[in-house]
Amino acid sequence: MTALPTAIAAAFQKQSGFCRFSGSPLTALVCEAAVLALDSASATGRAIIAWPGEPFADALMMRLTGGCNALVRAGVAPELAALYPPAPLPALDALAAALREVLADPVRDARLCVWLAGPPQTNEVARAGALMPGLMTIAAATGLPLRLFELGCSAGLNLNLDRFGYRLGDVLAGDAQSPVQLAPLWQGPPPPVATVTMAGRSGVDLNPLDVGDADVRERLLAYVWPDQLERVQRATAAIALATTVPPPIARGDAADWVEAHVAPQAGSTAVVYHSIAWQYFPVATQSRIAAHMAAMGAAASPAAPLAWLRYEMDNPDLAELPTLRLTLWQGGPPGERLLAHVHPHGAFVQWQ
Repeated sequence: MTALPTAIAAAFQKQSGFCRFSGSPLTALVCEAAVLALDSASATGRAIIAWPGEPFADALMMRLTGGCNALVRAGVAPELAALYPPAPLPALDALAAALREVLADPVRDARLCVWLAGPPQTNEVARAGALMPGLMTIAAATGLPLRLFELGCSAGLNLNLDRFGYRLGDVLAGDAQSPVQLAPLWQGPPPPVATVTMAGRSGVDLNPLDVGDADVRERLLAYVWPDQLERVQRATAAIALATTVPPPIARGDAADWVEAHVAPQAGSTAVVYHSIAWQYFPVATQSRIAAHMAAMGAAASPAAPLAWLRYEMDNPDLAELPTLRLTLWQGGPPGERLLAHVHPHGAFVQWQ
């Protein structure tokens, strides 16, 4: 039997370190257990061994951990379920043995292998705790209602971000009665206090998810790390809100969509935003979006501004904090600002 190639095993170990850094020791252990348990004896192991892309960039590890969590949540992997919350953190050997049992069953192996076919779509709601003060910054600078355009929006949960409630340090914002309440650990000065009014909202994704479908809701929750119970509860509440107020989402290529829909418009600020999505876009798509934003920015004015809000890893290959950056065109040269350094899942915001 063939074990994981060195480069793929290293990617799983690297993801393990990132999971620990982000506060999920169980998901870190699942990544490490996979290195021990995966080999050519299973369909899942063979697919990972022969992976044609770059495993870290393709989020291969998160595809597998999401699949494992899905089997646990579906009640078909009792060996793993016994080691998942609310059980205490297991020993690595015990977790690897449980994963081997699952992989040895052809039916469950095939079910797990299916999860490798597509990238994770986590739609992390807590990232709105940084995106919202970004929108408040734009609203304060322009004094206009906002038209939102979210790229890589998955199920569009964060298109409803103005319908969430926020405590941003000492600043309260959003809807105090919302079932989704966000209070990231706030470091630094307060954000601008400004009312965010929406003139419109829409999003695009290559594979948009319809939260009206029970299977889709379960898929979204499977990607939430199971030992982070607050994230699970928050995602559940945001999914319920989105079933009540469905966000408008288009299926398509982000560059095609931006070129077709994003332009300055008098009386509102067009805001393009995305969170931990840019790294998954092909280089050609990134270049086209940047070129279109620059061209439309040149046509912007104080009456028709254009903003680009980016919550992204500056270098996805390094264990650095994501940044929240804003480019604002209001006529003349663009205003470039680093607004914050942010936890990957929104747990804290270091406002600049």
